[in-house]
Amino acid sequence: MGKSQKKRAMRRHNPMRVPDSHLPKGLASASETSSKTEAILPIIQKMQGTDAAERKWACVAVSNLIQNDPSTRRLLQGKNIVGALITRLTDSEEEVVIEALGALRNLCIDGGYDICAEMYNKSILVPLKTFVPKVSTTLSQYLDGSQNAPENAQKLVYEFADNLITVLWCLSETSNKALTAINELKLTPFLMSFLAARTKIPLAPVTAAAQCLYVITDDNYPAIADVRSDGSYIACLMSIINPDPNEPTTRGKASGDCPDPRAVTLRVLASGILRNISPIPPPSAASTIDVDKDIVLPQLQPVIESISLADASASALQLISKQDATPSIEKLSLKNTPKTDHKSPEEIELERLESRLRTVQLALEILTGACATLPDPDPEPETQAEPDDDDDEDEDAEGGDKDIVDGDDELPSDMDMVVDEQGVESATEPGATITLPALVQPLLALIQPTTLSFPPLASPSPHPPTTSVLSAIHIAALECLNNIFLALARTGSDAAGAKAVWDSVWTALGVVGTQTGLGQEKRRAVWEIAAGVLWGVASVCRGSLDPISEQIQALTALCDSVSGDADTDAQLRVKCIGTLECLAMSPSPSSIQANAAIATYLLSMLPSSTSPVSPAGTEPMLQAASSLIDIYSDEAAPWDVNFRTGGYLQRLAGSVDGVKKAVRAIDRRKEGGRELRRRGEEVRDNLVAFIQYRKGLRL
Repeated sequence: MGKSQKKRAMRRHNPMRVPDSHLPKGLASASETSSKTEAILPIIQKMQGTDAAERKWACVAVSNLIQNDPSTRRLLQGKNIVGALITRLTDSEEEVVIEALGALRNLCIDGGYDICAEMYNKSILVPLKTFVPKVSTTLSQYLDGSQNAPENAQKLVYEFADNLITVLWCLSETSNKALTAINELKLTPFLMSFLAARTKIPLAPVTAAAQCLYVITDDNYPAIADVRSDGSYIACLMSIINPDPNEPTTRGKASGDCPDPRAVTLRVLASGILRNISPIPPPSAASTIDVDKDIVLPQLQPVIESISLADASASALQLISKQDATPSIEKLSLKNTPKTDHKSPEEIELERLESRLRTVQLALEILTGACATLPDPDPEPETQAEPDDDDDEDEDAEGGDKDIVDGDDELPSDMDMVVDEQGVESATEPGATITLPALVQPLLALIQPTTLSFPPLASPSPHPPTTSVLSAIHIAALECLNNIFLALARTGSDAAGAKAVWDSVWTALGVVGTQTGLGQEKRRAVWEIAAGVLWGVASVCRGSLDPISEQIQALTALCDSVSGDADTDAQLRVKCIGTLECLAMSPSPSSIQANAAIATYLLSMLPSSTSPVSPAGTEPMLQAASSLIDIYSDEAAPWDVNFRTGGYLQRLAGSVDGVKKAVRAIDRRKEGGRELRRRGEEVRDNLVAFIQYRKGLRL
């Protein structure tokens, strides 16, 4: 399997603020589950009317009605609200344009990829690209004092800029096609102008600009090159993470004496941008800095330690209990048209809490990349000619006795991980690996579910945005732990400390539960990521974990479960099998029975004379064969009695032909196929050599 590279679709900081997977598909079901069905038609009619006040009212109504209401959002989508709002971006009345963009921004954030894709397909970039130079010119005029506009006019421009940049940010994560189109807009100077002016303008558009820049510099060379090309840009980013003591970083206080949480978000984003563009080229003074060790870890570790999810959940529930009802259509009268930011004090506090939680999520995602430490195993040259399928038979001839790969000496090459290709080895250096264990305790705190972390089985969450971000934090923390334990398994670590992590992960999984169904997808996602963590921890603790029957049963049940995505299912099975392998190698006399149960399960995944095709699939089958070789490579191990008395040698010998056929059938032209084929050939050869070795022992 090799390393699982980060995909752009998985990098979204805020993939869907108000999840709607629990809702049935179709307009009819949306109409049934929405309490505002009757309001939809008047909104559509007024948005297309001749009265500018009514058009503005309709745009504002969209923003208010979709708030935490996926049913109404879906219903509006079915009535082509996206197309109607895009049309209003070229309205003759400026106020209508402003409110239409605000509504589109809210749809982007609450609706996720589908709505963003719809916007791109309906050519939203055509009007948006005309706004960029206009906003840039106005910003320059305000900053140099040549235009003394009233404060409310400046505020309007900054809010418009915030909405514009947020829509561009969301669109850039929609698809490679959309990102390419956004690259053509050359946004870097525009975005950097907001960061450079951060002490003179509100934090909202500054943070939006930083978020957009963070996204478009993520594995996107045109934007990376733009930032690298100007030393003042890098100096600006460095000044954000190391601010001048006199800089008004607490400007824009949200409540009481607490600074705006976006000030922290801005530093996190600047750290992420610097990581995206690293290595920083000379002559910048920052070119000698180890970004991961000197910037990312020191900046972000305090962020993930700064919040208690249990306290955050309790605060959210308290605010929810005080929250006013969602604005009704009566409150949206033409006489008293509310603004799109018309919110109760409780709603404002909930959004502020969500902002803090989103910052923690973002910090975790950046740390996950920094903690990815394993380089690719010698990749085959891309220019290598692809052998003809006719040559496959020759490659599968038995090669005689070969060395058996010892699982204790080498980390399995197919351990799943999320990896960043730049600076990938930095965390394996002595100075960097010391920092990895320090992250473990705060991460363990962040994987423990709270009351609001997952939607109830019978009804939606009382506050979907909080539930969405809490579950995203749990998953991001597990991904970070996954990469840390891949590093520790490679460099060696204290097994006693890792045992505590093992117990903590299982405690969290016990709270998450195994419920399935609409709206419960995040629960499965937690289990899928946790399986990789368990494998890494078990590798560190190999030989010192006592297998518990309930845990073995949970792992086998997870391994047998099906999500519907063949690649995801295969990766999950490989992780479960790898963890079971480590549990099977416990020297405790009481573990012999568990060893036999695990071996029987792994043998069931191998092909046989009666069942020539593995029921688990090729990749899990190869992992099962490799695990059996590792488990029984030492005939002096106490559990080897199971191998001798259970007839495992004969069972392995009967699987060889099926393994060979499965390896020959791997298509190297498919994504990941070349590496899987190489892995399969290695396992096939080891299996043949292992069988010959065990036969030679005559035990």
